[in-house]
Amino acid sequence: MDDALDFGDRTDFDNADKGFVAALKPGVVTTSDGRIVWDAEAYAFLADDCPDTANPSLWRQGQLCARQGLYEVAEGIYQVRGLDISNMTVVEGDTGVIVIDPLLSTETAAAAIGLYRAHRGDRPVAAVIYSHSHADHFGGAAGVTDGSVPILAPVGFMEHAVAENVYAGTAMTRRAMFMYGATLPTGPAGQIGFGLGLASSAGTVSLFAPTVHITHTGQEETVDGVRIVFQLTPGTEAPSEMNFLFPDRRTLCMAENATHNMHNVLTLRGALVRDARIWSRYLTEAITMFAGQADVLFASHHWPTWGHDNMMRFLSEQRDLYAYLHDQTLRLLNQGYTGAEIAELIQLPPGLDTAWHARGYYGSVSHNVKAVYQRYLGWFDGNPANLWQHPPAETAKRYVDCFGGVDAVLAKARDYVAGGDLRFAAQLLQHAVFADPDHGDAKELLAQVYERLGHGAENGVWRNFYLTGAQELRHGTKMTTIDLGSGMAAVLSVEQIFDTLAIRVDGPNAWHDTITIDWTFTDLGESYRTTLRNGVLIQQQNPPAGQPDLSLTLTKRDLLGMLAGKGLSGIAYDGAPDALKRLLGHLDAPDPRFAIVTP
Repeated sequence: MDDALDFGDRTDFDNADKGFVAALKPGVVTTSDGRIVWDAEAYAFLADDCPDTANPSLWRQGQLCARQGLYEVAEGIYQVRGLDISNMTVVEGDTGVIVIDPLLSTETAAAAIGLYRAHRGDRPVAAVIYSHSHADHFGGAAGVTDGSVPILAPVGFMEHAVAENVYAGTAMTRRAMFMYGATLPTGPAGQIGFGLGLASSAGTVSLFAPTVHITHTGQEETVDGVRIVFQLTPGTEAPSEMNFLFPDRRTLCMAENATHNMHNVLTLRGALVRDARIWSRYLTEAITMFAGQADVLFASHHWPTWGHDNMMRFLSEQRDLYAYLHDQTLRLLNQGYTGAEIAELIQLPPGLDTAWHARGYYGSVSHNVKAVYQRYLGWFDGNPANLWQHPPAETAKRYVDCFGGVDAVLAKARDYVAGGDLRFAAQLLQHAVFADPDHGDAKELLAQVYERLGHGAENGVWRNFYLTGAQELRHGTKMTTIDLGSGMAAVLSVEQIFDTLAIRVDGPNAWHDTITIDWTFTDLGESYRTTLRNGVLIQQQNPPAGQPDLSLTLTKRDLLGMLAGKGLSGIAYDGAPDALKRLLGHLDAPDPRFAIVTP
């Protein structure tokens, strides 16, 4: 229904520009040593007309996301937009300001609060609110505070911030390079954003633990004289998330639960599958809970919505969007369709399909439907032929053999390209590349197909995946400064630190070793025992008396230093220090450069 989109509708542009105070000039943020971590100027090309190398709908979204500066949302409430992937909101209180979601990097957060102060005065930060457990909403905390102020967050915040950003952090970071187009050049043929924002900043990620936990819906807190009423929304866009109302300002914050695009039920960088059903239910609860109490709605991405009726319509359509994806997927899977089949069958109703805020710039109908299927039925479609398939490289070799060699596969792929079936051409060419990763013609033809798919995609994430895939086929893996987890080590609990060790144990290498170590943390008053057996590292708090191979008396800082390579220097121990050396010797180093588009 792309032809039904009203490109003459300028409402979003009017709202994105409303309340503008000033921009950061130039729109570039650097580290203390001059490394660029954010460059809004690089997206100036989005002011031009859409070229043939971009989808017009995605180009329009990029133009909206490229707005940069300080904006007034309501009396005493300001947002800094366009200085990171997310927005930072500043609420003026009695003695200072409350900062909501201090961006991803300390450098961009510091620039954002600096821009605010340049135009509203040098007000101190009186409190910080994390709306949810994703890094782009807390990572810049050290750029606005030293952690000595109250920090409010939904219950479960720390557990989920770690689980999503540390345990699988290496794999998620690698895939995030594709998702955000982190290594692509910005420009009409390259990275033009990804719907939710333009890019992720590349600075220092920090985290201070919350001091005030929001534990139930309806909880009311007064922070620096500002009254706030909270709604917990666990299991929606994040496993720990909350919306909140400023009743005396008649202003509602929807965190990341209602934004100006279709969001992800399963983000393509990887995460736990979200619950589209409960997401829609919490949006219904928000409509009921906050109806008649607000005149402006803002979120931690994109631009606000003004007017009570406009807010209610926006929230209702966002609610209907996630409910429709959920319910129709369940209807069709109960008729026997697989996730891939359902993704081809489902179309949004016209009232949603033509709503700009429901377009698939970040999430998509296709991959959201597959995510709903995965949540209920998992990876297996029930067909026994798919139960025990060969892995991709071995499958590819057999397909290529059936075709009569790589050159025969390429010839057939060219026919599909000529016929306009780029999707199947990509599948064929993937087999060719995985069967013979050194075949230059196969890699180049697949790169060309990926480019065409990327340039036509309305979904910004799909575009970035395709174009990054093409880039890596031609030039190999590039490193990036995206970091989803390492800056959080200092706030991990001891239990979480031991968890990060357990998932690095090389199981087969450790099958025949047994190691028991007792750890007594004098700064925390906690004791643990770790036992390596059968290739598994088990931890136990407050262990009974025993005969460990090694007993250590230390602080959590000592533990972090030990894992950073400082050994047992300054740590009291009893027993065989070789036990620690053996344990650490069984740990694998994660690979941040693992291959994706080649075997």
